[in-house]
Amino acid sequence: MSRGAPRLARSSLFNLLGQVIPFLAGLLAIPLLIRGLGTERFGVLTLAWIVVGYFSIFDLGLGRALTQVVAERTSATPGTRAPSVTWPALGAMLLLGVAGAVLLALTAPWLTRSVLRIPEGLEHETVVALWILAGAVPFVVVTAGLTGILTAFHRFGVINAIRVPMGLWSFVAPLLLLPWTTSLVWVAVVLALGRLFACGAYAWACRGVMPPIGGSFAEVRPLFRFGAWMTVSTTLSPIMQYLDRFVIGAMISIAAVAYYVTPYEAVTRILVIPGALLGVLFPVFAASHREDRPRLTRLYLLGTKYIALLLFPVMLLIGAFAHEGLTLWLGEEFGAQGGSVLQVLVLGVFANGVAQVFATLLQGMGRPELSAKLHLVELPLYLAALWAGIRHFGILGAAVAWTARMLADGAILLWITHRVLGDNGTLARKVGGGLLVAVATLAAPMLIPALGLRVAVTAGILVVGAVVTWRAVLDEEERVVVRDRLGLGIAGAT
Repeated sequence: MSRGAPRLARSSLFNLLGQVIPFLAGLLAIPLLIRGLGTERFGVLTLAWIVVGYFSIFDLGLGRALTQVVAERTSATPGTRAPSVTWPALGAMLLLGVAGAVLLALTAPWLTRSVLRIPEGLEHETVVALWILAGAVPFVVVTAGLTGILTAFHRFGVINAIRVPMGLWSFVAPLLLLPWTTSLVWVAVVLALGRLFACGAYAWACRGVMPPIGGSFAEVRPLFRFGAWMTVSTTLSPIMQYLDRFVIGAMISIAAVAYYVTPYEAVTRILVIPGALLGVLFPVFAASHREDRPRLTRLYLLGTKYIALLLFPVMLLIGAFAHEGLTLWLGEEFGAQGGSVLQVLVLGVFANGVAQVFATLLQGMGRPELSAKLHLVELPLYLAALWAGIRHFGILGAAVAWTARMLADGAILLWITHRVLGDNGTLARKVGGGLLVAVATLAAPMLIPALGLRVAVTAGILVVGAVVTWRAVLDEEERVVVRDRLGLGIAGAT
């Protein structure tokens, strides 16, 4: 185990808390906002959250590119400040943010009336709210660059110390307004102010690592090449993420969308676990790929192993008891309609969680075009598979198409990653074989209809998996760490 593993674990925990705490706050706040604002106004508020978040795409991938180049250039001389390209990159991001703000402001009336189909009584209010939120877009885009710089310097404690209150603000601020007003205009004002304050807080946090003001915009060109491919992925990923629900609604019904989306949203939330770890590993990959290839390979294998180990028991339990769990949560109708969908999606979520390691490694090595080109090829093939699956098998066919894409995506990214690493195929077969066994094991309890036998098989898999993990997957140093964390003073069998 690397000596830096405790720091990586601590940083990953910071990232996880930074995402989970606002999410939990949202679960508590949303019912209160629905009652206070009314269903229609709350619907507009959710769209406002999406608009502000999605318009961060106007950074054109420069935030991620900035992390990559800062981590790479400062790794050889720890304690140095960010390179001179930092200021031109932030300037370019500010200009891109202004362009995004102008585009949103100009299209706000059209979006309100023709795309979002806002009720007539709320049209003017919504347009003004979108104009106000457009003013926040430059701060959202620049914030992506500032967090990219802090990520390169592994300042995850600082990042999440700002991210958590800002995430809470998105839910708490509208609640604080309810005793005085339900106007979406004032809601937009407080949301925009939150983005402004967040940008200022991140800028203040960066002051100790920023270089002297200067640099040339010519230095930004390589970042644009990197960022352009990142933008392809960040643009196509949401399209493929939401495509299935639109096709289901068009080919079946809106009710079918609910039966599909509910288990989908529930199980894909688990992906915050790999996201938290990979946010920490990305700058490490970027810093190591030129100077220390053995360390890069070691960290890549550790990331793959730990994410698989963290996801496997959670996915096993969700998949084994999908029907029963949905029935307890949402009733018999959802259990009957969505149980099989959830089981199929479990396999895809596991594959996608592990495949994110491969994509992150490629990006950290400065090769984002490889995963982006794969997404370009995947999109039409996925659309065809989705249409065929829904036509013949309904929402279960949609789940099969999505999971098949995740499995194929993971397998291809694994092969590409090991080619880039210079592996002769031995390591790839070992990693791929282990993941294939894991996916097959996840599917096994799903094939057992009897609940009692399914419980026994699932418990047996967990026990055998724990023993195999302890004896064959973890090395001696990792076993010592586990014993220390659990407070075990006895020597374990090796």
